Amino acid sequence: MSIDVAILADRNVIKKQAENILKYEYLTIEFQRIWSVKVKEIPIITGATRTNSKRYGQYLNNIPGKYKIKELQKVLI
Repeated sequence: MSIDVAILADRNVIKKQAENILKYEYLTIEFQRIWSVKVKEIPIITGATRTNSKRYGQYLNNIPGKYKIKELQKVLI
């Protein structure tokens, strides 16, 4: 599991999420090829005022453990 966390200006949240997915796509493929393991990339991008993309909750559900989204956002900021 590869988790990338970023906090930025609110207007750039969706753009940054797309950039991170593309940025780590090659790395994910290489991990799978070299070590024959399944790798899942999870981009956690939140805006400075807790603005999130529509898929934010879906990505968070892929992280194991129990937590509250509001608490995670608070810690990230």
